[in-house]
Amino acid sequence: MFKDNKICQMLGIKYPVFQGGMAWLGTAELVAAVSNAGGLGIIGAGHMPPDVLKAEIEKTKALTDKPFGVNIMLMSPFVKEVMQLMVDEKIPVVTTGAGNPAEYIPAMKANGTKVIPVVASVALAKRLVRTGVDAVIAEGTESGGHVGELTTMALVPQVVDAVDVPVIAAGGIGDGRGIAAAFALGAQAVQMGTRFVVSEECIAHENYKSLVLKAKDRSTVVTGRSTGHPSRCLQNKLTRTFLEREMAGASTEELDKLSAGTLRLAAREGDVERGSVMIGQISGMMNEIKPVADIMEELIAGIGKAEAAIGKACL
Repeated sequence: MFKDNKICQMLGIKYPVFQGGMAWLGTAELVAAVSNAGGLGIIGAGHMPPDVLKAEIEKTKALTDKPFGVNIMLMSPFVKEVMQLMVDEKIPVVTTGAGNPAEYIPAMKANGTKVIPVVASVALAKRLVRTGVDAVIAEGTESGGHVGELTTMALVPQVVDAVDVPVIAAGGIGDGRGIAAAFALGAQAVQMGTRFVVSEECIAHENYKSLVLKAKDRSTVVTGRSTGHPSRCLQNKLTRTFLEREMAGASTEELDKLSAGTLRLAAREGDVERGSVMIGQISGMMNEIKPVADIMEELIAGIGKAEAAIGKACL
């Protein structure tokens, strides 16, 4: 079905579906399940120290022999050591966020690693393509976690038109209809985070998953716009407090202190009132926890159904 797809050919995967590299949630269990199901599982390195990340990589390799990736936040205090680990471990794919990976690209390319940054604007996409990246992930503001301003529908076609590398669409994609729409916009693949959070293999606390399943179309809010680090989460006690202080003019330092450690608090410890439940707007479509293999099967089948519907609409 995707034998001529540029991303599938480039990365050696069956389906052009990336699992978002979510900190505290993108662990070996989920990563291996997505890769084994034909997509590209991605470890969310977050601020992991190199030894912790190395252990996660080794665990992933023990669970799958398929390609997988690692997402690296370039603001991590361990970024140089982690990038060297990518070379040492011969990681097939590295996705990046929160910075410019240019200084690490020569070593990655010499090692055969594909470097694919997340971008939220055309200008950033063009700048990073000039550094030699292999593709870009154009992520719209509908996504969970750290977000930009442009919607996926507006961002993806403009990035596709502006660069000469494959584009992966992300943000607000939760089923086969979303994937078909991304293809129609010119993307070669999609990245999905929220859809895989509510999988059996994701180690998110049951309270976290339960809150996602209860979400409606307007259950998420964006905090931190005044700090320059906006983030989309489900509404709870933390977001209400954060927004109140933000509107009252609290300093960036105060707001950063308020949010420090809150993702782990929700994702691992299950405190979904004081913790940060990062999730995308598509969460309102999530209504069941399933194995990754079943999710992937539904996604791929849904593409065909969506394309058939498009055909009927054009008659």
